[in-house]
Amino acid sequence: MFLIDDILLAPARGLFWIFKEIHHAAEEEQANEAEAITTRLSELYMMLETRQMTEAEFDAAEKALLDRLDAIKERADGGPDKDDEEDEEVVIRKRPPKRQAKLRSETS
Repeated sequence: MFLIDDILLAPARGLFWIFKEIHHAAEEEQANEAEAITTRLSELYMMLETRQMTEAEFDAAEKALLDRLDAIKERADGGPDKDDEEDEEVVIRKRPPKRQAKLRSETS
Protein backbone atom coordinates (compact mmCIF):
# COMPACT_ATOMS: atom_id res chain seq x y z
CA MET A 1 0.00 0.00 0.00
CA PHE A 2 2.75 2.48 0.93
CA LEU A 3 4.69 1.59 -2.20
CA ILE A 4 1.68 2.46 -4.37
CA ASP A 5 1.22 5.77 -2.48
CA ASP A 6 4.88 6.64 -3.02
CA ILE A 7 4.63 5.88 -6.73
CA LEU A 8 1.45 7.90 -7.15
CA LEU A 9 2.68 10.90 -5.15
CA ALA A 10 6.18 11.02 -6.69
CA PRO A 11 5.26 13.53 -9.43
CA ALA A 12 3.60 15.87 -6.91
CA ARG A 13 6.59 15.65 -4.56
CA GLY A 14 8.91 16.33 -7.46
CA LEU A 15 6.97 19.45 -8.44
CA PHE A 16 6.90 20.61 -4.83
CA TRP A 17 10.69 20.23 -4.61
CA ILE A 18 11.14 22.19 -7.86
CA PHE A 19 8.94 25.02 -6.58
CA LYS A 20 10.87 25.15 -3.29
CA GLU A 21 14.16 25.42 -5.19
CA ILE A 22 12.79 28.21 -7.38
CA HIS A 23 11.59 30.05 -4.27
CA HIS A 24 15.01 29.75 -2.59
CA ALA A 25 16.74 30.98 -5.76
CA ALA A 26 14.42 34.01 -5.95
CA GLU A 27 15.05 34.87 -2.29
CA GLU A 28 18.80 34.62 -2.82
CA GLU A 29 18.59 36.87 -5.87
CA GLN A 30 16.66 39.49 -3.87
CA ALA A 31 19.26 39.37 -1.12
CA ASN A 32 22.05 39.81 -3.66
CA GLU A 33 20.23 42.74 -5.27
CA ALA A 34 19.82 44.43 -1.88
CA GLU A 35 23.52 43.97 -1.16
CA ALA A 36 24.43 45.44 -4.56
CA ILE A 37 22.24 48.48 -3.88
CA THR A 38 23.82 49.11 -0.47
CA THR A 39 27.27 48.78 -2.05
CA ARG A 40 26.30 51.31 -4.70
CA LEU A 41 25.02 53.67 -1.97
CA SER A 42 28.40 53.43 -0.24
CA GLU A 43 30.11 54.28 -3.51
CA LEU A 44 27.82 57.29 -3.94
CA TYR A 45 28.70 58.57 -0.47
CA MET A 46 32.40 58.24 -1.29
CA MET A 47 31.93 60.10 -4.57
CA LEU A 48 30.10 62.90 -2.75
CA GLU A 49 32.79 63.17 -0.08
CA THR A 50 35.56 63.31 -2.70
CA ARG A 51 33.53 65.88 -4.68
CA GLN A 52 33.30 63.71 -7.79
CA MET A 53 29.58 64.49 -7.99
CA THR A 54 27.37 67.38 -7.02
CA GLU A 55 24.85 67.27 -4.20
CA ALA A 56 21.95 67.37 -6.68
CA GLU A 57 23.31 64.38 -8.62
CA PHE A 58 23.85 62.55 -5.35
CA ASP A 59 20.31 63.26 -4.14
CA ALA A 60 18.78 61.98 -7.39
CA ALA A 61 20.88 58.80 -7.45
CA GLU A 62 20.35 58.16 -3.74
CA LYS A 63 16.57 58.57 -4.05
CA ALA A 64 16.41 56.09 -6.94
CA LEU A 65 18.49 53.51 -5.06
CA LEU A 66 16.54 53.92 -1.82
CA ASP A 67 13.25 53.53 -3.72
CA ARG A 68 14.51 50.28 -5.24
CA LEU A 69 15.66 49.07 -1.82
CA ASP A 70 12.25 49.89 -0.31
CA ALA A 71 10.53 47.99 -3.14
CA ILE A 72 12.71 44.95 -2.46
CA LYS A 73 11.88 45.07 1.24
CA GLU A 74 8.14 45.37 0.49
CA ARG A 75 8.30 42.32 -1.76
CA ALA A 76 10.18 40.40 0.93
CA ASP A 77 7.60 41.39 3.57
CA GLY A 78 4.70 40.45 1.34
CA GLY A 79 3.46 43.87 0.28
CA PRO A 80 3.12 47.35 1.73
CA ASP A 81 2.76 47.78 5.47
CA LYS A 82 -0.80 47.74 6.75
CA ASP A 83 0.07 50.48 9.23
CA ASP A 84 0.95 52.83 6.37
CA GLU A 85 -2.41 52.18 4.70
CA GLU A 86 -4.28 52.89 7.93
CA ASP A 87 -2.41 56.17 8.39
CA GLU A 88 -3.48 57.31 4.94
CA GLU A 89 -7.14 56.73 5.70
CA VAL A 90 -7.26 58.95 8.77
CA VAL A 91 -9.24 62.12 8.07
CA ILE A 92 -9.46 65.03 10.49
CA ARG A 93 -12.33 67.38 9.88
CA LYS A 94 -12.57 70.88 11.24
CA ARG A 95 -15.71 72.81 11.94
CA PRO A 96 -16.67 75.26 9.27
CA PRO A 97 -15.92 78.88 10.21
CA LYS A 98 -19.60 79.90 9.85
CA ARG A 99 -20.66 77.67 12.69
CA GLN A 100 -17.98 79.03 14.96
CA ALA A 101 -19.06 82.58 14.14
CA LYS A 102 -22.68 81.72 15.02
CA LEU A 103 -21.61 80.22 18.34
CA ARG A 104 -19.59 83.31 19.20
CA SER A 105 -22.47 85.69 18.38
CA GLU A 106 -24.91 83.62 20.49
CA THR A 107 -22.65 83.61 23.56
CA SER A 108 -22.03 87.39 23.43
